Amino acid sequence: MHLLPTAHCLLPTVLAMHRPERVADILREEISQIVGYELEDPRLGMVTVTDVRVSDNGRDAQVFVTVAGDEKEHASALAALRHAAPYVRQQVGLSLNLPRTPHIHFVRDRVEEEGERVDQLLLEIEQERKNEGMKD
Repeated sequence: MHLLPTAHCLLPTVLAMHRPERVADILREEISQIVGYELEDPRLGMVTVTDVRVSDNGRDAQVFVTVAGDEKEHASALAALRHAAPYVRQQVGLSLNLPRTPHIHFVRDRVEEEGERVDQLLLEIEQERKNEGMKD
């Protein structure tokens, strides 16, 4: 009987064969699991890993996160994540069996916030145009 190797056994080969984007996707999935289920810091209530970007040399990974809450909660969650970064890196290295595990750098993802701001500005412009139309 011939057994097929599991996906976990093939992971280093898969990582070596694919572009940095694929490595980033795998890292995002793994880091999401670690942040969501292994870190037990109360400051990390509503943290979502949105994106990972790996440097060209593979030594560093920027991990973009969103945090539900106000500015104080954002700052607190980022401080907790930065403190946990060495542990996250270690777990990623153990789980993915990478030849070189990148240093993890947590960064606040502001895309959603900026999108909300753009939406608000567009609504204000639309309202101003309606008001100007009523004056004429």
